[in-house]
Amino acid sequence: MAYCFVKTNQKHKFGALYKTNQNMSILVNKDSKIIVQGFTGGEGTFHAGQMIDYGTNVVGGVTPGKGGTEHLGKPVFNTVEEAVKATGADVSILFVPPAFAADAIMEAANAGIGVIIAITEGIPVSDMVKAKDYIKQFDCRLVGPNCPGVITADEAKVGIMPGFVFKKGKVGVVSKSGTLTYEAADQIVKAGLGITTAIGIGGDPIIGTTTKEAVELLMNDPETEGIVMIGEIGGNLEAKAARWVKEHGTKPVVGFIAGETAPKGRTMGHAGAIVGGHEDTAEAKKAIMRECGIHVVDSPADIGSKMAEALGVTA
Repeated sequence: MAYCFVKTNQKHKFGALYKTNQNMSILVNKDSKIIVQGFTGGEGTFHAGQMIDYGTNVVGGVTPGKGGTEHLGKPVFNTVEEAVKATGADVSILFVPPAFAADAIMEAANAGIGVIIAITEGIPVSDMVKAKDYIKQFDCRLVGPNCPGVITADEAKVGIMPGFVFKKGKVGVVSKSGTLTYEAADQIVKAGLGITTAIGIGGDPIIGTTTKEAVELLMNDPETEGIVMIGEIGGNLEAKAARWVKEHGTKPVVGFIAGETAPKGRTMGHAGAIVGGHEDTAEAKKAIMRECGIHVVDSPADIGSKMAEALGVTA
């Protein structure tokens, strides 16, 4: 079933609410009002249930044609606009099939959602180009697609990550990789540091929030004392983030690049993980990061201990 969107005039009203939440934490927190697009589908049902169990403030969901019903003890709406009007939702997470996901992103932006988290994998690049350009006119932030989501530890899990790994602390995580996000978080928690917010930006060629933008959010967060930046081969997002850190960084950053042994010219896992130029290789990215003052590790097993060292904490 196609997801349609209707133009509304709610941009400024809900943009202000989004900014209020921004001041309290990074992207999501215990006060965020979250709706699930694709709520009643298999993936939406499973992960929404996990989010609710974590304590996330899920206020409802959207499935066209099922408005007026209830699912997981929450109301279901036909459109995001209806959901926003009824619940005051300011965050949306998408578990929508690839063919309809771009429309769902645009619908959420149009309805006044401030933070849109797209989990869906396999959205056509042409659809994402259209959606990303369209939502520029709204006061919103897109995270993803093809990402694990965002979690503010012990407050809100808006994604598919295993919540038990993330314990409250003082280190923020930015990552293209879902599994490496969980690995890094586990190490940081075991090092006694804990997590503020972890942002999985996704590994597609066209994504909403870049590595630099996510690092900048964490750098400006008063609760975050250190940042872990996990990248991979392909593209220049990590190089741009590293150069921003060199110019504006005020907190230690630990970096890791995945895919060092991947053959040149072959896509490995993520659609964006393909080496095209010299700066796209793991070796080149690590060199740029080191030049910019980032503490680079060659193995993900060293992320926790390196961050403890950078913060002057004895693990």
